[in-house]
Order: sequence, then C-alpha cells, then structure tokens
Amino acid sequence: YEGADIICYMPVDTRLNAIRFLRLVRPVMAFFIKYEFWSNFLHILKHRNIPTYSVSSIFREDQVFFKWYGRSYANVLKCFTRFFVQNEESKRLLESIGIKDVDVVGDTRFDRVLQIKQAAKHLPICEAFRSGVAGSDSAASSEKASHPDYKVFVAGSSWPPDEEIFIRFFNEHKDWRLLIAPHVIAEEHLKLILSLLKDKKVVRYTQTTPEEAAKADVLIIDCFGLLSSMYNYGDVAYIGGGFGVGIHNTLEAAVWNMPVIFGPNNKKFQEAQGLLKSGGGFEINTYEDFEGLMSSMMNDAAFLKQAGDKAGAFVASLSGATGKVLAKVKL
Repeated sequence: YEGADIICYMPVDTRLNAIRFLRLVRPVMAFFIKYEFWSNFLHILKHRNIPTYSVSSIFREDQVFFKWYGRSYANVLKCFTRFFVQNEESKRLLESIGIKDVDVVGDTRFDRVLQIKQAAKHLPICEAFRSGVAGSDSAASSEKASHPDYKVFVAGSSWPPDEEIFIRFFNEHKDWRLLIAPHVIAEEHLKLILSLLKDKKVVRYTQTTPEEAAKADVLIIDCFGLLSSMYNYGDVAYIGGGFGVGIHNTLEAAVWNMPVIFGPNNKKFQEAQGLLKSGGGFEINTYEDFEGLMSSMMNDAAFLKQAGDKAGAFVASLSGATGKVLAKVKL
C-alpha cells in the first residue's frame, strides 16, 4: 500500500497487548473501520487522549449497544473521538445513547473500488478468453478487430450453492462464456466445480495460456489477487455467499458498469440494498429466478446495458466519503 511504512496484524485484544502495542507504535491518531470495536485498545487510546475515529461504521437497532442490557458494551463506543457513519439511521442510534460527535459521510469503499478500477491489472489470459483471440502481434490485432467479443458471465467468490445454480444454467446455454473465481480454491472445491460442468472446454488460470484460453468455454481462476481486475472482462456478475453467511463484495463488480446478481442473504449489506433500489442489482432465491433473469439479459441487449449503467452510476454517486472524513479530521 502506497504511503504505508509498516503493515502488520494487531495482536489479540487484551489489556497487556494493547499497552505494549501502543507503546511501540505511539500513534498520534487512530482509525478503526466499520465493525472494528477493540475494547482494550479503544479504552487505552482514550485514556492517552489520542484522537480515535470510526470510519464507514454502520449500526442497526438489533445490535447489543442499543439494548437495555447492553450499556456496558456501549461504553466502548464512547471511546471514539468522532464517528463517520454510512447513514442517518446509524447517526440516530448513536445519538440515542448519548453520542453526538457523528457525521454521515457514506462508505469509503466506494472511493476505494473506483481507485482499484483505475489501477486494474491487464490480464492477457482473461482478455483472450473474452475475445477468442490470443496474442498482440499485428495478425492477432487484426483478427481481434474483426472478431466480436464473447459475452462473459463472471462469478466472483462463489460457493457450491451458487455454483449449482449458474453452472446448471450455462450447461444448457452455449452462447456465453463462464469465468469462475470461487471463494475457496482448494483442490476439493475445484474438482466439485469441474464435476458440475458438462460438455465444456475448461481451463484453469494457473495452468493455461492465452492461446488455450481463447478456445475455452470456461475459465476457472485458481489463485488469489485477480478478482477485482477480472470483472473488467465480464458482462454480468454474480457475487457468491448469498445462500450462506452473506454476500461478498458487490462493489468491485458494479464499478465496471455491469449488473450484479446475488442470493437472498443480502439484507444487512447496505451497498446491495442500494444496488437493488437503483436497478443495477438483482436478488435470486431459486434456479427459476436465475433462469428468468439471465434469459432476459441474454435476449434484451438494452435491458442488459441499462442495468449495467445503473450499477456503475450507483457506485459513482456515492463516492467522496474519503474526502469528507479528511476534511473533518484534524491532521
């Protein structure tokens, strides 16, 4: 990370660990992101009068801080100098327990994904997979110019319940290519994915070349670090986790102006709710939901483009939180 001198894990949140860590680091201010409420660290930072900020935090009425029996838990929130929250509801809840130093600025992740998009990696294998043509010489460039790109469905951070739905659909539909980046890349999970795919030429990212990828129907990303750049090569994104503990990062896909599909466990994710309201995100509960939605996107180019544009516009419209935080922090 540019600008960072030291990157490390924080030690377990015990009083002694917090004392030792802060004695070594000697911060002039501290920032905790979203759901990070480290009780011992926060109480010692407050005791030492070190300005401490909570950024992109978001609160719900059912959290323990706002229950009659949660007063002792709420004390940890009073260690912060200021909160920069995502929405008005969070501000209201904090004010209900006596915390007034609160600004509604939004989520800094919107700024971050726009930044990541600007720094996206060029992935020759993914490019060849999309275009159906490999190479950068003049002959290849000429062929690319005359060859329309394939439509690509990108599945990011997928789990088995997700894969059973979209792989079943694409086993029956040959026109689109399928790019899968599973959340777990253990061999056992990759073998499960391969067992679901029928009559497809499948290649794995770490074991293929642009020439082979250009001829493949399915490309499986079997390594880490490519997901945010990979979305650049897709037309529709599916974000996994919605049939389990909760969906993964939808913004990394939406920032590329593509519609985003996810499962039902998305209610606690404000960005997913925003995508749904904007018309750039779509919830599915069953295979039939997915089949109907994808059929519409495959057969209606205008609908596909409009949904993608709405997803991209949603991300752009909520950028700027970082600047609002920095404007309030006394550096």
